[in-house]
Amino acid sequence: MADEDKSERWRQGMATRRSVLGAEWVDRARKNQTDFDAPFQDLITEAAWGHVWSRDTISKRERSMMTLALLAGLGNYEELALHTRATLNTGCSRDDIREAMLHVAIYAGVPRANHAIKVIRQVFDEIDGEAQ
Repeated sequence: MADEDKSERWRQGMATRRSVLGAEWVDRARKNQTDFDAPFQDLITEAAWGHVWSRDTISKRERSMMTLALLAGLGNYEELALHTRATLNTGCSRDDIREAMLHVAIYAGVPRANHAIKVIRQVFDEIDGEAQ
């Protein structure tokens, strides 16, 4: 199905997804999509990005902080790296990220926060290297 034939919620989700994750990342993900995972990609575009991330009740910065804390607390480190990089587009600072990880340590456990901080530091190193 062509993008213009998708729901309005999907189109809003795609716009939000591109603004948070970056157009280059989203374009690459879509290019690598297969018939097998296309329905899943549509689901997350419409549900996660269209229903949740597109709401204006809280800022994208606040959503980033919550997302990082949840991903770290659940041990979803690959997604944590992706969303750490996405904070460049949401206004979430490194100080904000550190505060979120302190909450993870208390509410989800020191080992989860410890590993999450390792992942986040690697992403920061990559970002800093790209800036030079």
